Amino acid sequence: MASGADRRLFWGLIAGVLALDVITKFVAEAQLSYHPLPVIGEWLRLRLVYNEGAAFGLHMGEHSRWIFFGLALVALVVLASMVRATRPGDRFRLAALALICGGASGNLIDRIRSAQGVVDFLDVGVGAWRWPTFNVADSAITVGAVALALSLWAEGRHQERAKEAGTAAT
Repeated sequence: MASGADRRLFWGLIAGVLALDVITKFVAEAQLSYHPLPVIGEWLRLRLVYNEGAAFGLHMGEHSRWIFFGLALVALVVLASMVRATRPGDRFRLAALALICGGASGNLIDRIRSAQGVVDFLDVGVGAWRWPTFNVADSAITVGAVALALSLWAEGRHQERAKEAGTAAT
């Protein structure tokens, strides 16, 4: 990540995700109850939930908070090495990594500030078929992970084609 534009994109996205995540969680805690508030009928509701575990309510006992805190720190270190290894100008990959870093940092802040767990408030589904309640940080992580997977897949395809072209030329 050499250029100033790359750095601005990366840090700007992280700051944007963090700001939106912190603000929405603050509003959720101040305004929501544990009873669903319909936004788009039954399909999208707002409901305050504290998640001590990880995605989809994965829980590892009474020490979940600190286990997932440590795992998030390790993930951020791995992501930092991926950022350093990203080719200058690969803004798509940098954006993907920034979304993941911003989301992971947002949930990490929750783990530090409250023993109750990460604040979740977006409740999507129909009837009894509901997706696990999530937040802005979770959304950023998911979008970033899909984008990163696409970036890595495209890079692998490019390297594969280059290898085939080199073999065909000899």
